[in-house]
Amino acid sequence: MKRLAILGSTGSIGKQALEVVDANPDLFSVEILTANNNAELLIKQALKYKPRIVVIANEEKYDVVSEALDIKGISVFAGNLALQQVVQDDNIDMVLAAMVGYSGLLPVINAIKAKKEIALANKETLVVAGDIITRLCNKYNVKIYPVDSEHSAIFQCLAGETNNQVEKIIITCSGGPFRSYSRQMLENVTSKQALAHPNWDMGAKITIDSATLMNKGFEVIEAKWLFDLSPDQIDVVVHPQSIIHSMVQFTDGSIKAQMGLPDMRLPIQYALCYPLRQNNNFKRFSFTDYPELTFSAPDTKNFSNLAIAYHALRKGGNMACTINAANEIAVQAFLDDKLKFLQISEVIEQCTQKIAFIAQPTIDDYIETDFEARNIATEIIRNIK
Repeated sequence: MKRLAILGSTGSIGKQALEVVDANPDLFSVEILTANNNAELLIKQALKYKPRIVVIANEEKYDVVSEALDIKGISVFAGNLALQQVVQDDNIDMVLAAMVGYSGLLPVINAIKAKKEIALANKETLVVAGDIITRLCNKYNVKIYPVDSEHSAIFQCLAGETNNQVEKIIITCSGGPFRSYSRQMLENVTSKQALAHPNWDMGAKITIDSATLMNKGFEVIEAKWLFDLSPDQIDVVVHPQSIIHSMVQFTDGSIKAQMGLPDMRLPIQYALCYPLRQNNNFKRFSFTDYPELTFSAPDTKNFSNLAIAYHALRKGGNMACTINAANEIAVQAFLDDKLKFLQISEVIEQCTQKIAFIAQPTIDDYIETDFEARNIATEIIRNIK
């Protein structure tokens, strides 16, 4: 039985991971659950799964969670420091990092140092500090199992191909709800429209990132670190049906693709159960239901976030950390109706010009870059008329 710590259990990935646990009660025990702010759902989950430890990042919610769970013998902690510490617990085997954004970085670093297996849904960890994460994994001999459907697809396509050279990978992209919109139409889209993703059920932040193609840009950066690739070996293709999750092209020209219905439970289960392909009752794909699978090039003029991400990948250093921080602030401003859709990219680009570039950053440099970029992005947004 694999003992799990689920970081971000109240989010979309965390909730679906618990569905995988429900379907495989003999394979997993839930030892640790954490949430940022959703105390009510965290309490319900803890009462059902009976973890030994629960962490609520928002310290103002500690009393509510503690009063509900202390009597059940569940240890309750609060704050970001507690999140970073619990992953080192001796009684866990795997950490599912499903937290949103930059907040996942330090917990993942500590989990690696504690030699825990990592199921990684928090792509920002590798976007922000892929060089440090990679070095730590090599040092402590820790495996990262990707949870993103695209990276899981690549991981699966590479199985059994150890001695065969990859020419390139092809990451698929639904294109989001606005893939056919003109720039004039994009000027007036609302957060409500952007949250209506055509294929995937995701949290608010990642859904907006999908609409702007920043999510795809982050996946490009993540793929570089996961699979040791150069930027020129990573292509993106728009595939609206989201049936082919990604592809690998080898040096002989052959291409392997991983296919299936858009259901995040499948890559979650694959990461948690690897190398087993565990039976499940998930809905199966039928070719007759999808008589056409279509592909096209991404529009990087109207959706410039993808181009920004490629630029950050080629530049290296702390550039990707800058765009991640600026993007988090800009997306929240868009969700709060303080910023227009196309202005998200404008804020990010301005931040890249204002933050000092560091070619070989330390973890302290990344922390400082994140802090500065958030402040500058906030100031830019404040001054937008």
